[in-house]
Amino acid sequence: MAKKSLLLGLLLGGCSLAPAYQPPAMSVPAAYKEGPWQPAQTAVAAPGKWWQAFGDPALDALEDRIEAGNLDLAAASARYEQSVATSRIARADLFPQVGAAASIERDRTSANAPRSQGHSVEFTDKVGGASLAYEIDLFGRIRNQVASSKDAARAAAFDVDGIRLGLQSQLAQTYFDLRGLDARIVLLRRTIEAFQRAFDLTDTRHSGGISSGVDVSRAQSQLSSAKAELSNTMIDRARDEHAIAVLVGATPSGFSMPVADAQVRPPSVIAGLPSTLLERRPDIAAAERRVAAANARIGVARAAWFPSITLGASAGFETTGASWLSVPSSFWGLGPFQAALALFDGGRRAAGVKQARAQFDEATASYRQTVLVAFREVEDDLAAQRLLVASETDQAEAAKAAERTRDLAFTRYRDGAADYLEVVIAQTAALDAERALLVLRARQLQTASDTYRALGGAAAS
Repeated sequence: MAKKSLLLGLLLGGCSLAPAYQPPAMSVPAAYKEGPWQPAQTAVAAPGKWWQAFGDPALDALEDRIEAGNLDLAAASARYEQSVATSRIARADLFPQVGAAASIERDRTSANAPRSQGHSVEFTDKVGGASLAYEIDLFGRIRNQVASSKDAARAAAFDVDGIRLGLQSQLAQTYFDLRGLDARIVLLRRTIEAFQRAFDLTDTRHSGGISSGVDVSRAQSQLSSAKAELSNTMIDRARDEHAIAVLVGATPSGFSMPVADAQVRPPSVIAGLPSTLLERRPDIAAAERRVAAANARIGVARAAWFPSITLGASAGFETTGASWLSVPSSFWGLGPFQAALALFDGGRRAAGVKQARAQFDEATASYRQTVLVAFREVEDDLAAQRLLVASETDQAEAAKAAERTRDLAFTRYRDGAADYLEVVIAQTAALDAERALLVLRARQLQTASDTYRALGGAAAS
């Protein structure tokens, strides 16, 4: 009795021909080469809204608009819904397929037809019934197909998370680039005012015979170059503003952001342990689920070597008279009970199994590559953060020194102790140093936002 129960359980439950799945093994370092590194700045953001760590209300408001406004995210969400629907379609094969049909047909037979005895007959044939078809998933083909589609849907869900995170990071980096350009615009406007005063002084001295025409030309060149740079900087800012508009789902013509001379300081970003990166990065999670889906498809391919077994049944009523739903009008049938197996297919099934295994190997390699790229991106950003701090400190000293040199040179020129060439050189060096400092500060903010992305959108606690 026990043996019969076991045999019945095997027949009903079937078996799976997919290999036992284990996530691909990866060698994970104990710590980051460039970490731990934690600048003493603001605290980290709560998971999910990492951009709040920057403490910029304008950025917070823009980031909140991505969810409802960004069309790339909307398309990714639609792809996920497609994957869920595909999974449900595959799951439907686990259940019997029941159908119903009804028909009414008016017929007249020929009087010259065989066995008509010279008489034609008119009648109305009324048929109504239901049918059932069910494939017994004895070798796990359907169940592995369902498992593969479920894993593909989960991978699509992680893809949505990855696209959302990428868009959030792209918005933050574009925003910080725009704010860096704002600071440069303010610097250039202030510089143009200083150059205008210097030009006016030089022109006055030239009119009084104190300065040469060469000095006036040099002052004019400095002033015009600064104005040209301001125009080019405003072009770059307009592009950033338009890019932000598209990211939040707004038309560029109806979107604007005023120039603001305010650059926040980068927040603390704690990398944590490399092992936690595998749990936080949505692209890694998506790649792992695609490996699982490919593993299940091996079971689907293997099942083709075994027969497919189906059950069928039908029942209903058929009559040409007035009494339709009656016992004499009923009919039913059991079957067919069918087992089908291809005996020769020219190597199709063997090639199908090889293809499935190759797809699994491809998915595994893609997963490992995704993990390696993730580690590289974190290391890149940690190294950049560490070195940018030192670079900013040195560049700030250089900017201060260049400002002192510029002021001294202008004083010497005004007192007649130097010609205007010395002023031009000092002004150029000061502008270059201040511009480079602003670029470094914007790059620090962009690197911090990219570090959050590289860490999966949540810093370690």
